[in-house]
This record gives sequence, C-alpha cells and structure tokens, in this order.
Amino acid sequence: MLLMLAFGPALAERPAAFCDELVRRLPRVNRPLCLGAALEPGTGRSVKGVPLYSRDVRAEGAQLRVLVTGAIHGDELSSASVALHWIALAQLQPAAQMPQPVHWRFIPVLNPDGLMARPARRVNAHGVDLNRNFPTPDWAREAATYWERRTRKDPRRWPGPSPLSEPESRFLTQQIQSFKPHLIVAIHAPYGVLDFDGPSMPPSRLGRLYLDQVGIFPGSLGNYAGVHKGVPVVTVELPNAIRAPQEGEVRQMWLDLLRWMGEKAAMGLGGQAR
Repeated sequence: MLLMLAFGPALAERPAAFCDELVRRLPRVNRPLCLGAALEPGTGRSVKGVPLYSRDVRAEGAQLRVLVTGAIHGDELSSASVALHWIALAQLQPAAQMPQPVHWRFIPVLNPDGLMARPARRVNAHGVDLNRNFPTPDWAREAATYWERRTRKDPRRWPGPSPLSEPESRFLTQQIQSFKPHLIVAIHAPYGVLDFDGPSMPPSRLGRLYLDQVGIFPGSLGNYAGVHKGVPVVTVELPNAIRAPQEGEVRQMWLDLLRWMGEKAAMGLGGQAR
C-alpha cells in the first residue's frame, strides 16, 4: 500500500514516517541512516501526493553543483539505498573530499509511488516509465515508435501520453533548471555497468562497475540532460535491484566518483543546465 494510503496525507509529509516506510522496504537501510540523511519535503509531489524528498549537502564556498537521483524506477530498491548511504558519506568532511568544494543535491526516491507499491513497480502510479517521459526532441514520434516497435508495448516502459506528463518528471526537470547542476548522477539497477551521456570524458569505473554504454533512449534523462542540455550524466547501474552493495563497495564507488570529479574539475567538468 502506498505511503499516503497507509498513513494519511499529514504523516506523508513527516520525514520520520517516510523513513519508517523506507526502512521496511530498502535493503541495507536502517532508521538511523535514513533519519541521519535529514531528508526534507520539497514542493514536488508524486501522483499519489507523496512529497519528493531531497537533501542538500553544501561545502563552504562550493561552486560545483552535483545532482544525485535514485529510484526513478520504483522497483530498483538498491538505487535508493545507495543514494542514502552516499548522503551519509557526503556529510563526512565534505570540504576535505574534493580539490574544490561541492554542493550536492540528493533525491534518493524520485518514484515513491512505485517504490511503496506492493510489489514495488518500475512505473509511477499512472503506469508511466518516468525515465522515458523527459522532453527529448521529436519525443512524440520517437518515444511512441520505440515503445511500440522495440519494446512491443511493454507496459513497464510506457513513456506516457506526452513529455513531462508526470509530476515526478516535471519536478526533476524543474530541479535541473533551478539548481543548474554541472553533473547528474543517476543510480539505477540491475545491469551492473556504468553508462554516460553528454560532454566530458566518462569515468572508466566506479568500484566494480566498468563503463559499458548501453545506448540512448527517447525520453530518457541521459538523452534529455546529457545529450540535449549538455549536462554530463553518469548512470550507475548496480548489479542487483533487490540487494544493495556491501558498505565497502558503496564507499569505493563514492571515492572513485570523487576522484573522477576531481580530475575533471581541474579541466572543467562540463556544462550546466540551460
């Protein structure tokens, strides 16, 4: 049952209640970790009215802005888990971790309705694949053609009736426009690789994940932000959607990400949302 249906609209806006639900569903997430993330409800809401929680971690003097998203697909539970663990790591001496300070913005659960469903669902409450709902050029023709011909109208990959038809994809687009990130890191599962879209050279590996670009899809975040907006998008495809990586692997991915960002920051990481 979805969070709002289980607890009502008032409790749905309480981070503690949201954390209780996440702890019940997410692998390797306990209550202290989730509460320590200090998630804050923003103006965005899911189809069912659940707040789209986020957390900013900003080092003093930060100029580099990085947006991290998890669980755009509600059944990729491990992606939300890793995002919460990364918030904890970002809070540990954030100013000392980079050659230049970073302003992080984390949205660990972009699709709470899908994640809270029983069983968890890839799509949102309207049955839309949010990662095919972004306004890439020729979306009406290309997204429909891809869905009909390449996926044979797979309901798990329906791009929706129109670009940005969904409140969750609209919220993320607004975040990109207002936050103007220099880099977006999108955490997914379960392909066990790294993907990359946009300018700059991609990281060759994060932890045990190696670069193996999987293609460009109509309406995807990588296509929209990376290819057409010029914001580098690192897509982290964890090996398993249900089981989260061990603590050491989560930390190694984080350190490798910081190392790559440090190398690229010296030369200019890339553009920012325009």
